[in-house]
Amino acid sequence: MARILIVDDEERMRHLLSIMLSRRGYHVDQAGDGMEALEMIRATPFDMIITDIKMPRMDGIELLKKIMKMEIPYPVIFITAFATVESAVEAMRQGAADYIIKPFEEARILLTVERTLGLSRIMAENRDLKREIRKTAGGEDIVYASEKMTTVMDLAAMVAGTDAAVMISGESGTGKELLSRYIHNASPRCKERFVPVNCAAISPNLVESELFGHEKGSFTGAVQKSLGKFEYADKGTLFLDELGDLSLEAQARLLRALQEKKIQRVGGNEEIPVDIRFICATNQSLSENVKKGRFREDLFFRINVFPIQLPPLRERVDDVILLARHFVRRLEGGLDKTQFSNGALRVLKEHTWPGNVRELANAIERAMILARGTGKITSEILSFLKTSQPLRAGHAGFRLPPEGISLEEIEKDIVRQALETCRDNQTAAARFLGLTRAKFRVLLNQAKKNG
Repeated sequence: MARILIVDDEERMRHLLSIMLSRRGYHVDQAGDGMEALEMIRATPFDMIITDIKMPRMDGIELLKKIMKMEIPYPVIFITAFATVESAVEAMRQGAADYIIKPFEEARILLTVERTLGLSRIMAENRDLKREIRKTAGGEDIVYASEKMTTVMDLAAMVAGTDAAVMISGESGTGKELLSRYIHNASPRCKERFVPVNCAAISPNLVESELFGHEKGSFTGAVQKSLGKFEYADKGTLFLDELGDLSLEAQARLLRALQEKKIQRVGGNEEIPVDIRFICATNQSLSENVKKGRFREDLFFRINVFPIQLPPLRERVDDVILLARHFVRRLEGGLDKTQFSNGALRVLKEHTWPGNVRELANAIERAMILARGTGKITSEILSFLKTSQPLRAGHAGFRLPPEGISLEEIEKDIVRQALETCRDNQTAAARFLGLTRAKFRVLLNQAKKNG
């Protein structure tokens, strides 16, 4: 049965409408104003919204504008008094489905709801069609509503149809490989292989063999000829993750392969042509590494043709609840049984997510296990996310003890705690302490040296 959200600051009016609609079998939820309604809409799918126009904090017109900016908006019916019919008519021009004038009859309400639900079904079909299109393009797991992620996906869609090299940068856990798969699946090479390589996970002695392959007997243990990732990805897409961890020697060979579109296996002389789409990703600042001599400038310019910066989850708060719901549905096999309490939603939105989307996915899986049998995730269940609050600016609560302190020990402890909080993500730890990454690395190196 359809799910309807009633938005009105008058409890009596909400209660009356709820009784009318519930008697007809509709599932009804209530919100006291536009702000509360918007939170609920972002967390739970509705078939339609019935809202008053005049409300505190956020009125009905503003709520309508927010809803109309969503990817697939929900149909909205306005409740209005005779004195504000002009406002309702104006709302219709802005996208409202219908309006009802107070005082109203139950028959009129039910007729309007039934007619509007027909529009809702069309919108739902449109939503399902878009999901199928995304699934075909490989983007079924890219869930977003925020402006920053919308910009990212627009850029990805633009570059997907070309063969340009793409550089995806962002913190660990932001979904760099997921975005690269989306680009591949939306490209003309989608029927060919997508080959991911984690450069940081390969032994430095084996990088060239992994990328370019090797001939039999070329080194100890090479008992037979082996194809490298370049040959394996021929005609498809090669995704090199954590590219900044490659040695300068490996970078030189990679540059040559990209320029000449040919490779040589380790221990071999034959030049083998390869045709690949190249996408790379890093959580480092490669431009800074170039300045420090850790990354080849010519390779940087070769791979940085089309840069895409993935925002951290704390900069796309509008996506947190959508992602949380998505992970719940995925864990429940496509169902949507488990609900979030308002307190749980608050905890999710206020957490800084140093581990980004990966951390959120793990947190939801843990919460689902803890909530098993209850059907609800509460703030208490998510208590493992709550961390101590950082000191406020200008905080003067700390006093030096009379016997003095060891600044080195305090710095070591701060660095250790920051890394533990941010799960060894140095970029996030630096931001957590209000430092640049370079300054944090200085402290980290000092701590190791003194450790």
